[in-house]
Amino acid sequence: MPNYRVAVIGRTGRGNYGHGLDVVWTQIPNAQIVAVADENEAGRNAAQKRLGAKNAYADYRQMLQKERPQVVSVADRHLDSHRDMVIACAEAGASIFLEKPICRTLQEADEMVAACERHHVKLAIAHQTRYSPRLQRAKDLIADGRIGDLLELRGRGKEDQRAGGEDLMVLGTHIMDLMRFIAGDARSCYSQVGVAAVENPSPPGRGAGVRVTPITKADLREGGEGMGLIAGNHINALYKFDRGVVGHFSSVRCNRAKGEPDRFGLTIHGTRGVIQVTTGSLPACYLLADPGWFPGRSRANWQLITSQGIGKEEPLRDGGLGQGNIWIVQDLLNAIERDRQPKGSIYDGRAALEMIHAVYESARARAEVTLPLRNRRHPLAGW
Repeated sequence: MPNYRVAVIGRTGRGNYGHGLDVVWTQIPNAQIVAVADENEAGRNAAQKRLGAKNAYADYRQMLQKERPQVVSVADRHLDSHRDMVIACAEAGASIFLEKPICRTLQEADEMVAACERHHVKLAIAHQTRYSPRLQRAKDLIADGRIGDLLELRGRGKEDQRAGGEDLMVLGTHIMDLMRFIAGDARSCYSQVGVAAVENPSPPGRGAGVRVTPITKADLREGGEGMGLIAGNHINALYKFDRGVVGHFSSVRCNRAKGEPDRFGLTIHGTRGVIQVTTGSLPACYLLADPGWFPGRSRANWQLITSQGIGKEEPLRDGGLGQGNIWIVQDLLNAIERDRQPKGSIYDGRAALEMIHAVYESARARAEVTLPLRNRRHPLAGW
């Protein structure tokens, strides 16, 4: 295997180093971290020590010019600089491992795609679940007909304090990527985006009434992590895929008790059964072989899907997002060597963002919208 010169871009206090997109390179034998860039001096010094990097820079452009790395982790979670950082890396001839979501707007994503194509570099997006062997086994089961014909996919965000617009952007990107991994590209979207207010509040589970009003221009606000405009805390979206398959995504304000588990994940319904999957390198993944989707009635049981198949012992250790990052960068390096796209490429990152923005485009138009979207600017910006 060839050795790779790797650099890391982070921003302490403004997205930091994402979900381990810096330290992953210390687990790759044929990668040498030559430099780190961080505009924050204290964060820069800490990162240099943590990563064992020879050099550290306040300006990532200066680092790219002097160090000429072959691969760069654009690690910060804040989206306001993703476009500029990725284009700078591409122009320096470096391939990229990018924290999700890809960026703020489809216009920015298009510019990033163009730069990577023009300079013949690869970009892998940090959708770790796409690389999970458990998810691949689930997809194999679908292909083998174990749940019959695919009918619908149902995904939800974490529905915590970020419920609605922020949940859609930060965590919805994983769900959209999973939907596309299973069903291909979405062809249209119809959504309802509103603001929910709890009426006659009562303890969780006591049937508190919820009043939802459609969003207006007055409900637009800047989201966290530099993501740009968001709106609403009560989102329901319907997507149409090929072969009559439909997908649903929801994130709504919930009166959930502290410590209760969330519903973050994807449920895949077929004519002969159901598969449920969460997210991560070894996500919880189960098969219900029941055409009625009703285990209490059919007495069917949920069966664990491991990396080896249904009900088989799991030989892999759950390394969380860190293990997922290792699989991503290993695949990225292989993609560079074989001149192919990574399994989770820049095109996949852009397509997930397109599904997210279709929610707002439909809400603004009060109508179903087709994908790809013609409007490449932020849908809420033109309200």
